[in-house]
Amino acid sequence: MNELSDTSKAPLGKGEDPAENLRKRKLWRNLFLLNLCVSLLLVGFFWLPVKLVQLEQFSDQPSVNLPQKGEMTKTAASQPVVPRLDNMLPPVQAVVNASSDEKWTYFDFSRGSQVEIQDPTSLEWDLAFRRGKVITNGGATNKFGKAGVIDLGEIDFNSIEQIPQENYVQDVSTRTETENPILLSWYKYNYLTHKLTAKKNVYATRTSEGKYVKMQFISFYCDNKEPGCIRLQYVFQDDGSPQFVKASGSLAGSSAQTVPSES
Repeated sequence: MNELSDTSKAPLGKGEDPAENLRKRKLWRNLFLLNLCVSLLLVGFFWLPVKLVQLEQFSDQPSVNLPQKGEMTKTAASQPVVPRLDNMLPPVQAVVNASSDEKWTYFDFSRGSQVEIQDPTSLEWDLAFRRGKVITNGGATNKFGKAGVIDLGEIDFNSIEQIPQENYVQDVSTRTETENPILLSWYKYNYLTHKLTAKKNVYATRTSEGKYVKMQFISFYCDNKEPGCIRLQYVFQDDGSPQFVKASGSLAGSSAQTVPSES
C-alpha cells in the first residue's frame, strides 16, 4: 500500500482503486511515448529526405544568390604566368568582373580582356559571365559561334600539350535562357559559409572562331574579398592548332601529356 500511495500525490476520487489509478497513469505515459516515437519516425522517413534533396539541388545550382556585388579594385589585365615546362606556351591570368546579377560580361581570348558587345550574335567574344554562371559563344546562345568546352578533369594544367579537336559541348536552351552543361558546376559551393571555391578541373575550350584554349578557373572573389571577380588562367593558341608547345620546342624527353580526343 505504501508503494501505491507514493506513485501519485493527487487525491483519489471516492471509491477509486489506487491500483487502477496507477495502471491508467502508466497507460497514458506509454501512449505519449509511443506517439512521440511515431512522430520522430515520420519526420525521419518523409521530411528529412526531402530536405536533403532540396539541399543537394541548392548546392548544385549554377548561380546562387550571393551576398552583395563585388567590385574590382585593380585593372584586370592579363598577367603572364611562368610555365613549369620550358617547351610550353606560357599561360596568362585574367580577371573578369561578373558581379552583375543581370548584365553579361563578355570575354575574348584573342584580346585577353573583357569586351563591350552590342550584338551577342557577333564572333567578337568567346565566354560570357554573370555572377557564377558562364556561357559560350556557340550552340543555343549563338548559332553562328563555334565556341564550346570539354571538361578534362583534375589534370596538371602546365603539362597539357594538346587538347581534342572534336566533341566540344556547346550551349543548350532552358525554359528561361541558355546554359552550358559543362560549365554549370565549375565551382564547389559551401552552403554553410555561402562561399564558392573553384574546382581544379582544366577545360579544353574552343573559341567562337574555332581556335583552341586550355583554361582553368582560379577564384571567384575580388581584391576586396567581395564576390563576382572570376580569375582564370589560360593559354590561347592563335595559330589555330590544338597544341600548346612552342614552335621550336622539342617533345623528346618531355613529361607533358596529350589529352586524347573523345570518340
